[in-house]
Amino acid sequence: MFVTRTISGAVLIALALLINHFGGPLLLLSMLAISLIGMFELYRATKVSEKGVNSLTIAGYTGAVIWYAAVWTGHVKGTSFQQFFVPALTLGLTIILFVYVFSFPKYHADQMMTVFFGIVYVAVCLSFIYLVRDLPDGRWHVWLILLCSWGCDTSAYVVGRLLGKHKMAPVLSPKKSVEGAAGGVIGAALFGGIYGFAIGGHLETTINVVPLYAVICAVGALISMVGDLAASAIKRDHQIKDYGNLIPGHGGILDRFDSVIITAPIIYFLCCVLKF
Repeated sequence: MFVTRTISGAVLIALALLINHFGGPLLLLSMLAISLIGMFELYRATKVSEKGVNSLTIAGYTGAVIWYAAVWTGHVKGTSFQQFFVPALTLGLTIILFVYVFSFPKYHADQMMTVFFGIVYVAVCLSFIYLVRDLPDGRWHVWLILLCSWGCDTSAYVVGRLLGKHKMAPVLSPKKSVEGAAGGVIGAALFGGIYGFAIGGHLETTINVVPLYAVICAVGALISMVGDLAASAIKRDHQIKDYGNLIPGHGGILDRFDSVIITAPIIYFLCCVLKF
């Protein structure tokens, strides 16, 4: 299992390096594809569609495509994506309501709400990876998302194994400890600082990014743990071990990107607030 996870992880990093290098349409379409797969896993796990697709999940996927089209439109026009935020989500919600109403009583209200949740939770949140990449120096900033997510996971695992005594969420995730969580935040901050020191000379900004990157990764690490636990809570609610088996040794898209999903928007807004 360890060898499989390592090889899969190496392949993922290689793909991330390649896609991030080119950015633009390749990155946008890659995030859309990942989002659609993640939504499929979520809808299957929550039993909105246990096999294949149905008209309600198709409405959800259509909403995700509309969202990414809005993000791309904002990029092409050189304007902030926020002005397309409400229209895109409203249109997606309208399509879902249309299917719900005109196929009633085929689907239940909780299924309709889950489908809309999937658009926001998976598609919208993952699109922020592209939005971070689209910022000035974004090709460098985007790695903060993975550093604070996967860096936190790795550090928390190591520290938890060595020092973990106090359970952080005993019912939801018995193996996670308070000590591991603290180690994850500190480890992510160290990774961020080291990364800032390594690439500082390549950035357009004259600001010393070492402390900024460390703080951003520490904050992102805290958020990433919430994302990880939230994804675990959904799995426990529906009594499944993994969302899928697409990535050998890791599970599905949501199993691997559970912490990234909620961290990406935080990194984007931190970069915007700090103006670099």
